[in-house]
Amino acid sequence: MKQLKLTLGIVAIAFITLTAVSCKENKNEHNNADGHHDTDKTEHNEMMGNDEMGNSDKMMSNNNQDAKAEVIIKDYFELKNALVSDDTKKAADAGKTLVASLKAFDSSKYTAEQQSELNDIFEDAIEHAEHIAESAMDHQREHFKILSKDITDMIAITGTENTLYQQFCPMYDGGSAWLSMSEDIKNPYYGSKMLSCGKVQKEIN
Repeated sequence: MKQLKLTLGIVAIAFITLTAVSCKENKNEHNNADGHHDTDKTEHNEMMGNDEMGNSDKMMSNNNQDAKAEVIIKDYFELKNALVSDDTKKAADAGKTLVASLKAFDSSKYTAEQQSELNDIFEDAIEHAEHIAESAMDHQREHFKILSKDITDMIAITGTENTLYQQFCPMYDGGSAWLSMSEDIKNPYYGSKMLSCGKVQKEIN
């Protein structure tokens, strides 16, 4: 009987000891796992912070370097909206404004090759904007087609801080593209006649 009690006592002590050790090891493993997770989380936060800082710096750079390009883009959309609304006078006024903003652009911050390309683009764009400022609606739309290509080519060099959409009408003049700040189709080539004719070709930026 005494032998049995002694044996049971030893077994009980061994069980308690093993349980305590096991709990301690599990706690350490849990802490280590938590520590690893925290490290990963810290690294993730640091990476996110760096990305956000990079994007912020990029946007600031765009604001500083491309402010006049953004003015040109804004004036282009004023013209496009006038054509969408079938408003010849507003389109003519927007054409005049666009001529001024195109002439005010400073390309000196770009490379020699980019300056040459931009000068060619602006020379052509100014000519078409001037025609729009002096023409009837049908001719305004004809010149707007080529002007849209010029502005698209400009953006390929200067970039833009906004998301734009290149849209396409298969019906006008064998197929014609334009830029928009919205995915919604509002056709500047037909206006109210076929306002929703077209599709999004691609997203820019």
